[in-house]
Amino acid sequence: MDTLEPTRSTSTHNAALRFLSRSDIASLGGDRSDLYMEAIEDGFRLHAAGEYAQPLKPYLRSRHCGHIADRIIAMPAWIGGDDPVAGLKWIGSKHDNPTLRSRERASALIVLNDDETHFPVAVLEAGRISALRTAAVTGVAARYLARTAFPAVAVIGCGPIGRTQIQMFCEQFPDVRRIRLFDLKRDAALAAAEWIGGAYPKVEPVVCEQPQEAVSGADVVVTATVTDRPYLKFEWLRPGTFLANVSIMDVEKAVFLKADKVVVDDWDQCNREKKVINQLVEEGSFSRERLHAEIGEIVVGARPGRESEDEIILLNPMGMAIDDIACARAILRRAEAADVGAMLELFG
Repeated sequence: MDTLEPTRSTSTHNAALRFLSRSDIASLGGDRSDLYMEAIEDGFRLHAAGEYAQPLKPYLRSRHCGHIADRIIAMPAWIGGDDPVAGLKWIGSKHDNPTLRSRERASALIVLNDDETHFPVAVLEAGRISALRTAAVTGVAARYLARTAFPAVAVIGCGPIGRTQIQMFCEQFPDVRRIRLFDLKRDAALAAAEWIGGAYPKVEPVVCEQPQEAVSGADVVVTATVTDRPYLKFEWLRPGTFLANVSIMDVEKAVFLKADKVVVDDWDQCNREKKVINQLVEEGSFSRERLHAEIGEIVVGARPGRESEDEIILLNPMGMAIDDIACARAILRRAEAADVGAMLELFG
């Protein structure tokens, strides 16, 4: 008598993955900050609970990579909780793409893998995901670390990352009334101001001649540049400022040492690659014990956020792979529910 093997849903014969283009993701709400704010806060909670695995990300640089922004980074992570998933963001950056090739500086893909089989289940175009999740990190942190109802934000660097930061503030913080802008390329700041005027008419863009002018008039400051030389001085910050050092190398060492609180997303990720925190640690002037908190600890209430109106608080977010995977998971679940994207057979 013949016997039949049981049918397996995980058979390689029907293995497939879902490809989501940028336009697919936008159709699912992935062009706005709401989805990312929720996913990032969930990721921070998983980080605080230890429900993640996140190896240190390697930087791939070839002999043609002469600029700090010229690299390809592999960012793997697993996140747990009620819906565990693993994934990898593979993000390339070339500082001269916009000027020489009329392309975006950064490009990215995210691959997601099933937690049970470890088979790939999705590939997402991730250039916009990466930028919007970066803005959401700032946004979630601002809820805990900025003063309430802040009206003025300074954005230093008016490229794609700066613009997504602006988008997030305009969408998530209704009390914001002014965006103070500075870019070494004045045309970039002027273009950002024109865009703000059209997209967010209730918000006044102010183009500044110097970074100090932008910073000193703001309640919240965001750096979004590609500099490798610190320039932002502690004396520029007025009492109560929340400074999100998104581009990592903008803030002088004295700011880390004089700020009332220094917060990071992940200590191990931040204390490497000769970034400013790493330099301070090697000099013996900063340490894990001196750090106020990782942001997840604040989100879950294990550590306090802002405790007074006058505190100057510095956030130094190196960027975590779990941010990307949490956001990609949220997008994939929406895509599955709406049957959006192209299904690709793995074995033809």
